Amino acid sequence: MIPPFVEPLGDDIFVIDTGFGRPRSVASYLVVGSGRAAYIDTGHNFAVPRLLMALDAVGLSRDAVDWVIPTHVHLDHAGGAGALMQQLPVAQLLVHPRGAPHLIDPGALQAGATAVYGAEEVARCYGDLVPVPAARVTPATDGMTITLGTRKLECTHTPGHARHHICVWDERTRRWFTGDTFGLSYPELTNHNGPLVLLTTPPVQFDPEPFKQSIARLIARDASGACLTHYGPIADLPRLGRQLIEQVDELAALGLKHRDNADRLATLKTGLRQIYQRRVQAHGLADVDGMLALLALDVELNAQGLSVWLDRSEVTRPAHKRAS
Repeated sequence: MIPPFVEPLGDDIFVIDTGFGRPRSVASYLVVGSGRAAYIDTGHNFAVPRLLMALDAVGLSRDAVDWVIPTHVHLDHAGGAGALMQQLPVAQLLVHPRGAPHLIDPGALQAGATAVYGAEEVARCYGDLVPVPAARVTPATDGMTITLGTRKLECTHTPGHARHHICVWDERTRRWFTGDTFGLSYPELTNHNGPLVLLTTPPVQFDPEPFKQSIARLIARDASGACLTHYGPIADLPRLGRQLIEQVDELAALGLKHRDNADRLATLKTGLRQIYQRRVQAHGLADVDGMLALLALDVELNAQGLSVWLDRSEVTRPAHKRAS
């Protein structure tokens, strides 16, 4: 029996609600091919029982999982990777080369999250991160292909949200698994006009030009759709991708406008709320106040990410002094 937090998407792909924060906020994907399996994104430590229950529900054993693939090492995507790997005797962890050291030794990752959220919140939401033995970690090079039986999955480097971000292409369905590169689209943001996608720029590696290039790279593949970690499947990538590229420029312009503001963080949060309000209203969503409440944490984190970006030296130097 399929648990209520597992949704079959067809073609042997299952979306698992990791139970982080609220229902249908953070997903993990179980992809199956010829009796072999991979998880794409794991959620946090406390999601691991759900991931294993999903595996049981589709009739696969622990040693049927060949790959665990975090799209990047932010804790809502990879916090449970180490704990999950302990339960999967033959699986390899496939992660961007920049991300691999942080999952082998997650001390810096935990410290970074603590700096953003505070120790009490990290303990409550994520628990203690479990290291992954180096011998069980495979660096995901750009264009690298792995197989699940006859099913092929291709890794693509997609910096912008984070320098160590990858997306995964499923050849069988012509569908991307996009982590945070293709934004977020919570179910509450979908109406008769389809999904509303919003860019996500949390600390600490937002980078506008690579971000736009990564989105364009996903669009260029002529995909049938994408599976977002936040949350679920969407289609019509060219149209939605153009909206995201517009948002990269919009958010970068907001940041640069208020770079020297004495109360920069508060000003950025106000500006982000105004941007989201306009987009929610333009999309025809009726409960504008409810949607802004839903996006409150994203506003907070995105403002922090923009502020970190503005503090980097290559952003604050005059354009004619930047390295070519």
